This record gives sequence, structure tokens and C-alpha cells, in this order.
Amino acid sequence: MRCCWGRGCPVPDAPPQARAVPARPRGSGPDPAPRTPAGLARPAGPAGPREPRGKVPRGVWAVPPVAVLGVVFLYPLALVVQQSLSPDNGGGAFDTYSAVFASQSFREALGTTVWLAVGATAGCLVLGFALALVIAFVPFPGARAVAKFIDVFLSFPSFLITLALLFVYGTVGMANGLVTDLTGAAEGPFHFLTTPWGVLLAEITYFTPFVMRPLLAAFSQLDTAQLEVAAGLGARPARIVRQVILPEALPALAAGGSLVLVMCLNEFGIVLFTGAKDVTTLPMLIYGKAILESDYSAACVVAVVNIAISVGLFGLYRVVGKRAGA
Repeated sequence: MRCCWGRGCPVPDAPPQARAVPARPRGSGPDPAPRTPAGLARPAGPAGPREPRGKVPRGVWAVPPVAVLGVVFLYPLALVVQQSLSPDNGGGAFDTYSAVFASQSFREALGTTVWLAVGATAGCLVLGFALALVIAFVPFPGARAVAKFIDVFLSFPSFLITLALLFVYGTVGMANGLVTDLTGAAEGPFHFLTTPWGVLLAEITYFTPFVMRPLLAAFSQLDTAQLEVAAGLGARPARIVRQVILPEALPALAAGGSLVLVMCLNEFGIVLFTGAKDVTTLPMLIYGKAILESDYSAACVVAVVNIAISVGLFGLYRVVGKRAGA
């Protein structure tokens, strides 16, 4: 005991853990493991916080969405693949694939699908870029309303746009009716809507807003100071578009173009509602094999090919987008 303030009040000595620890001499080896107040070494445990007892593991929460995805999507897809490998006539697993690939109808449908999808995508990119430029950079009354209408247009079904084109350019549409009324001819000159060019026009009309939407979003993030500096240095509008706006719009063009390409490959309603009997795409061939001919194995083979092309193009877009920094 010792006194505090010289009054003789007793205070306990300092606890053992608070006493000064003598310095260890150099070269005596590593420090010993830290010890608890009781003098026992602390048990080594895994780094990071431990999950409290009774808490559901994180992996369990992934089971419901994976189960729903498997039942709704993966199981029907597996049935399609299984049916394509199970011919109705009891032949080999790949006999139906060989027969479908060797048929003239499949080759023509594949070629028609590819060129329609590529042509529609190119048309949508050019038209969508031009229209997005006007809406974003050319001031005119109602520009904001037009941009809002594009968002609403994306919710329209494809057959509705095709039906509107039929009212205008169909055999008994407004354009043909106007010509027959003025000239007295028996029929009008517009019959392209039932040809591949009519299908191409309908697809470009319907899918162009899918390119404009990401472009307008990209243009809204563009720094207008760059445009002002370029214009102040005497650059013409065409050069500003080519050297300033277009490089900033490339990721949006890639995103919109890839989406349009995949959707055109799988488009069914536009081809059906145009009434183009000589235009057979892969979705139309699937419909004909399954519904009209009741050849489900051949229909599943064409469906597997269509899915493989779509997934392959999407994967290619993801690889190119990552390399381009999109």
C-alpha cells in the first residue's frame, strides 16, 4: 500500500497487466504470441467475421431463382433439344439434323433470315443515328415530346406497326386507293409489302427506336463544350459529327445494333402479318414444320439452330464490347 496526496489513503498497487514490461534484448528471436489476461495463448481462428448461429447461408437464397429459371426456361429448352435428337421414325439421333440441313427449304430460310436481319440492322443504325442527331442537337418545338414518344413506341407490338403499313401500302391501302382514284387504274402500283423488301421496311420501321433510345442516352451525356470548341475552331457540322459525336456514340450503336440483330433473327409477327408468302425465315419454318406439317423433330432442329445463332451473336457482342470498352 502507498498513500495518495500524502493523506495515507490506501490504494492498491497497479494490476499485473498494467505494469511495465521489460524490453527484450535484440536478437532474442520473435516476440511470443499475444496472451490473454489469464496468461493463455489466444486460439488461432479464421480471418473475417463469423456468421452468427441460426443465420441462413447465402447460397440458400440462390436456390429459388435458380429453380424458377430451370423450370420456366431450362427444362423446356432441354425438351426441345431432346425432341430434336429423337426422330419420330425411330432413326439415329442426328438423322433429323442431317435431313434438315440437306433440305433446300432450310438453306433458303437460313439465307433469308440472315440477310433480312443484317439489312434491317444496317438500316436501323443509319436511320436511328440520323434521327437521334436531329432530336438531340437540332432545337425544334416538341423535341422532348418526340423523345418521350420513342419510349412509348418501344412498348408497341410488332404486328401493330405492320398492320399500320398495310393500311398505307397494302393492296387496298391508302396509297393504292389514292392512285386508282386519280388515274382510274384497276389497281395501284404498290405491291412491295408482300415481298422481302416490304418485310425489310417493316422491320426497319419497328426496330429503329431500339437504336435511338441508347443513342439519345449517350448524347445526353456528351459534353457540349467539345462541340462549342470544335465549332469555334471552324469545324463544319459534318466534321463535328464524324470526329466528336460518332466516337462517343459507338458503344450505344453497338448495343442497339446487336439488340436489333438478335431480335430480327427471331422475328415472327412482322413476316406473318405482311402476308409475304415467298418470304420464309427460320421462325416461319419452325411454325410450318410444327403446325402445318406436324413434324416436331424437324421443327425442334430448326429451333436449336436459331437459338445457337442468337446466343452465338450475343456472345460475340459481349466479347467485342468488352474489348472496345463499351
